[in-house]
Amino acid sequence: MLKEERQAYIIHQINIHNKVLSSDLSVQLNVSEDTIRRDLNELAESGQVLKVYGGALSKSFHYPFQDNQVYAKEAKKEIASKAISLIQSGMTVLVGGGTSMIELARLMPKDIQCTFFTISPLVALELAEKENLEVILLGGHLSRNTNIVSGSQVINALSEIRVDLCLLGTNSLSVEEGITDSDWEVVQIKKAMIKCSKKLGVLSIVEKLNSNQKMRVAPLRDINYLVTDLDPKHPSLKEFSSQITVI
Repeated sequence: MLKEERQAYIIHQINIHNKVLSSDLSVQLNVSEDTIRRDLNELAESGQVLKVYGGALSKSFHYPFQDNQVYAKEAKKEIASKAISLIQSGMTVLVGGGTSMIELARLMPKDIQCTFFTISPLVALELAEKENLEVILLGGHLSRNTNIVSGSQVINALSEIRVDLCLLGTNSLSVEEGITDSDWEVVQIKKAMIKCSKKLGVLSIVEKLNSNQKMRVAPLRDINYLVTDLDPKHPSLKEFSSQITVI
């Protein structure tokens, strides 16, 4: 594989999953980690990715207010619009972070009055623009890599609340493994979020489906709703729709 092809693959994986690890890319591309590190350094120097220890981050995930940087923005708007149909006045809703959640916050209508808990300062800022919503930002250690709060303080706070609906973005989702991620702290926070929720909705662009990361968050059976940018009857969603509600 030529360097240009290798780097195009890396950028695509970062756009889809928001984050990549050098060790994983080395296996996927059958090259040394030194080669991957050089590729990531070049991509970072050209402003296409953000280099971090052990891998790289998507610029759209790290700087979500720069609309020209957001990957699959129209698809995420479609997902957010569908997800809002799950929210009704009087509900208590817990939401995660990420660009799809920011789009959901921006699209929240003025005629729905409910309470939002969130682990994302960026999502909280968007929700706070809506006078009809009560917004509670959970406190904790702010991760520079994910722009969400994490740690034992957040997990303790989540153990003391009970919400009607939890809406999460996902790094990867498959029928076999369910929700998976590559970040240990994110996995622990998401598990705590799911545990305190009566129902769970997962928001995902179709490119993240049928992929797996190293750590499991929850099996598919724990999901009540899967919200994607495709028509629910699309053939590629058949395996999911046979087990959970696809919107």
